[in-house]
Amino acid sequence: MLPLLCAADLVGLRNYIGRWNRAVLRTMLMGGMAGIALGALSFGKLDANGLRLMVGAIAIVFSVYYFIGNRVSRAPADPSVRRGLFWSALSGYTSFVAHAGGPPAMAYLIPQRMEKMTYVATMNGFFMTMNMVKLVPYSLLGQFDAHTLMTSLLLLPLVPVGVRAGQWLQGKINHFWFYQLAQVCLLVSGLQLVWMALR
Repeated sequence: MLPLLCAADLVGLRNYIGRWNRAVLRTMLMGGMAGIALGALSFGKLDANGLRLMVGAIAIVFSVYYFIGNRVSRAPADPSVRRGLFWSALSGYTSFVAHAGGPPAMAYLIPQRMEKMTYVATMNGFFMTMNMVKLVPYSLLGQFDAHTLMTSLLLLPLVPVGVRAGQWLQGKINHFWFYQLAQVCLLVSGLQLVWMALR
């Protein structure tokens, strides 16, 4: 998946470059790099399914609390260096070990309810940088071979289609429903991770 994720990040970059929240992104990158380093050092020593189960459960609980607790009607959360470092480090670690970095990053960003373009651009900047960095330790750990690279190459033409569809949809949804949809996506991601872990 990693070559495809890198391609998707680069395709979307033109629309999002410079539109991210720099302070939030800076904090997230510091935490994310620490998470990647920890993931590389512990690679193969922890059960990826256990991590998927943990992150999936966090995502589900966070989403249920969001809806049941009526979080959408409350004031947006302020950025926090402490929370940002924690969630982004967890995102970097789980992204490296189990390809499950999205839910922790969303758990930190969604409550801030920043303007939707800023949110998407910040996510793009974070994961683009993280995915590019991950190429180095993944290569050193022998995670790329002819079969995986050929599979990525065959799927590559679909990447621009998916990115453009997402950008079109983003432009059609207003701020309120954008965050409702983002929260639903977080819940679905959590359920998928739990299902993958238990399967």
